[in-house]
Amino acid sequence: MSNPFDLTGKVALVTGGNTGLGQGIALALAAAGADVASVARRASDDTVGKVLAKGRKGVSIQADLTSIEPVERILDEATAALGPVDILVNNAGIIRRADAVDFSEQDWDDVMNVNLKVLFFLSQATAKRMIADQRGGKIINTASMLSYQGGIRVPSYTASKSGVAGLTKLMANEWARHGINANAIAPGYFATDNTQALQDDPVRSKEILGRIPAGRWGDPTDLGGAAVFLASRASDYVQGITLPVDGGWLAR
Repeated sequence: MSNPFDLTGKVALVTGGNTGLGQGIALALAAAGADVASVARRASDDTVGKVLAKGRKGVSIQADLTSIEPVERILDEATAALGPVDILVNNAGIIRRADAVDFSEQDWDDVMNVNLKVLFFLSQATAKRMIADQRGGKIINTASMLSYQGGIRVPSYTASKSGVAGLTKLMANEWARHGINANAIAPGYFATDNTQALQDDPVRSKEILGRIPAGRWGDPTDLGGAAVFLASRASDYVQGITLPVDGGWLAR
């Protein structure tokens, strides 16, 4: 029996693939055999270099994901360099922190545009191509612990990540019949730029680590197995789930 986790011959497009969680996912997919297009505002030279070192093809696509303007160009460039996209990983995201009573409209719109609006329209554009080609494919969204919980001082982030979980279900409901699997990964507390303020706060960091049964912050490499599973044939009958990778945070 062939390896159901093998991604040889597949093309993956990962947004926010230049650093952190996105880079961890991109490298895991490459290790499983996929060629990878990394999309970010800045060049993904480090990620692409590591993808190439694994014997896979890689390409860096620079795009500002605060609006849907570059969506078609992103797909065109990925397809021209690597072939049609089989796996879309919507990982790019931003966060803004302030008390809810002081939260600005700008901070609301900026986060919702990147985390939810562009995620949807990039998924839509990718799904249209998959359906037209009758190829099917995999869409993997990055959700959050705040897809389950309210959090504090991050109203737009909480709203966007709750929306990601809901949109993932909707995508599965509508696109499963076309052979497209839509699922999400909900990372727990990972050591990335988005959580640097929490890591640097001794009180909050202690509170967070005290609740995580694994007793540590997550490392981007910890997402690799979940990403490969949801990108591969092993998950062909998995639809609309949000899979926590959280060191046990939600179990506490």
